[in-house]
Amino acid sequence: MRVLLELLRIIIILGLFGGLGWLLIENIYTVNEATENYSWLGAIAILLLLFVLYRNKFQFSGWYKGKGRVKLPRHISFILISTSILLIVSPFVLGSLQG
Repeated sequence: MRVLLELLRIIIILGLFGGLGWLLIENIYTVNEATENYSWLGAIAILLLLFVLYRNKFQFSGWYKGKGRVKLPRHISFILISTSILLIVSPFVLGSLQG
């Protein structure tokens, strides 16, 4: 039962925080029509950030108490966060190249 509750919690976290994150950056991408075509890269960036946040913080406050609950290694967290920052910025770069 705890596993099902934790899965429901993950879905709610992704829906709530993913939706809030998308609302924040969606308005930025709609400024230019060229960046709007690449806004899906921002959505992937938000999912990566939520993954890092869950693995490093949220998994320790949930219902699931099984084995394997460890934080991501520091260098993996850094790589994922850096990648998501690049993905957030990339629609502007790709939009300016498009013309």
